[in-house]
Amino acid sequence: MLTAFRNFAKSWAAIILIGLLVISFAVFGINDVFRGQFSDWVVKAGDRTVSSADFKRAFDNYRKQLEQQNQGQPVTTEQAVEGGVDRSLLEDMARNEAFSEILRRAGIEPSAKLVVSELRKNPGLFDPVTGRFDETIYAQRLAENGLTPAQFEGYLRDELARTHLVAAVVNGLQAPKAYAALGAAYMTEQRDLAWFVVRPIPADKPPAPTDAQLTAFMQENAQRLTIPEMRILTVVRFSAAAMPKQPVDAAEVAKRFEFRKESLSQAETRTFVQVPAKDAAAAATIRQRLLAGEDPNAVARAMGVEAIPYNDRPKSAVADRAVAEAAFALPNGAVSNAIQGGLGLAVVKVTAITPGREATLEQSRPAIEAELQSEAAQDRVYALTEAYDKAHAGGASLTEAAAKAGVPAVTVGPVTNHGLSREGQPTPGLSPKILETAFALAADGESEVIEEAKGEYFAVKVDRIQPAALPPLAEVKPQLAPVWTAVETVKRMQTRADALVARLEKKEPLAKVAASVGATVNNAVGLDRASAGQNQSVPRPALGKAFSVKPGEAFSAEGGPFQIVVGQLVAVRPAPARQVASFIEPQRQQLAVDLFRGLGESARVAARSKLKAQVDLERARRAIGVDPATLPDANAAAPAKK
Repeated sequence: MLTAFRNFAKSWAAIILIGLLVISFAVFGINDVFRGQFSDWVVKAGDRTVSSADFKRAFDNYRKQLEQQNQGQPVTTEQAVEGGVDRSLLEDMARNEAFSEILRRAGIEPSAKLVVSELRKNPGLFDPVTGRFDETIYAQRLAENGLTPAQFEGYLRDELARTHLVAAVVNGLQAPKAYAALGAAYMTEQRDLAWFVVRPIPADKPPAPTDAQLTAFMQENAQRLTIPEMRILTVVRFSAAAMPKQPVDAAEVAKRFEFRKESLSQAETRTFVQVPAKDAAAAATIRQRLLAGEDPNAVARAMGVEAIPYNDRPKSAVADRAVAEAAFALPNGAVSNAIQGGLGLAVVKVTAITPGREATLEQSRPAIEAELQSEAAQDRVYALTEAYDKAHAGGASLTEAAAKAGVPAVTVGPVTNHGLSREGQPTPGLSPKILETAFALAADGESEVIEEAKGEYFAVKVDRIQPAALPPLAEVKPQLAPVWTAVETVKRMQTRADALVARLEKKEPLAKVAASVGATVNNAVGLDRASAGQNQSVPRPALGKAFSVKPGEAFSAEGGPFQIVVGQLVAVRPAPARQVASFIEPQRQQLAVDLFRGLGESARVAARSKLKAQVDLERARRAIGVDPATLPDANAAAPAKK
């Protein structure tokens, strides 16, 4: 590919293109050419915007969280959009950006010093050897999450501003005792429930379904039964890890060892305490007290300073060179004289020494040989990609170019965009990067060689696309028929349960109604909202109904597999005053939290309204790879900008 670019740069087409660019700069001005009027925001609130890329990253992260909550079951972009995730996420971003803009205009902005201080509270951003904040590690951690330092620090700045506002508002916020008393009375209100369980009888089981019934059932449940789009792919992989290992030159191993001997060796480490001294007299006092066996931290406090501990650190990790030289020259347990360091006087006491270990060629040989073999394999793989690229650029198809380069082309599929087969099993050899590339191509499309990791490359071709569709009835009939039978059985059971509820509503005694179907009446006395969740005897759906119906009202609810609960709320009464009183203070604290959350959400909504924050649903959907025109609410997307 690089070769092709270089050749193009020398061609007459490139010369004409560059000439046109020069003319455009001269006519329109170079600044205008690059600045232009292009906008890529999906949310705009005052001077703040959220780009398409930011929205896509947030959407993808949210979708992955949904998959984790769904026990690893894939959640496609289309499913998330159908569930309204894009709309709700866009609205949440609009409110957040508007609120942050309001805070900025009010002058609530954390200083750069505060942001830096907050960053340095994260131990994962420090070099484990030097113990210092590491800019490289910081950038790597952010890159892993698709962020730049500027973006992350912007998010952190917004979070700090909101935190400071929250601290100011929450301080002293209390819910009125009257509210707490009402809440406590509501939570401790006691309810008595009676119920029985309706189970299936032979009459509930329907006859075997016809093909017409199963077809209608499939149409009713099309969203669940539709097989997602699947693709048949041809994949060419260039893998250094799969390359056969070649012999390594012993001289090259020795040369590499000598070059890296120092880094391969283990440096001596020491544990010691540095106690700063304000002057020479203070240093002498500190030394005498340390020699007497006093605790260094206690000595430091007595002298009005703070001890600086170094735990199992190499010499290179000690910031002050003078202190490092002195500490690493002392025997274990010794106390130094006053040291004139870069930051003033200090006295150190050594408490532990771990000797260093010098690396040997024999010890290091296996690792160095593996490293050299890996590098050689990477070079061979790169040469194969160059040969493939040359053939592909010359007009050869993916399969032909792979044959000329001497690498296999493997056909797999059909697979979903998550790499699953028709049976829902993962397809070996398909990484997320390969799938992402393959599902971005059109039918018969071929990718260029793409680097997936160091020494790992691939190219992929889409041989055929199988659109999303319901499976043939003949293929799923054995599995679908029992499901249809189960659903119809429950429907018939529900019809019987509804008739039983109707009898209860006509004031027929519950015991008599239960006896008519051979069921036993169960009772639960003194249920309350505060502890109902701990009750294991009442089915969950029935428990929920118990707190949503009126005294004497009958209901039906799911009771478990092929079970329907028919119940009646017998009585409602207030809890004893002492029990209510014990709930008032905890309820007051919870109400304070709820009030604050409500105030916070109201503030975000008000900020969005005040700034007239705009959202662009169409652009947001295009950012996540969805064509707005294909959605049922496509016509409703345009007004969302307002």
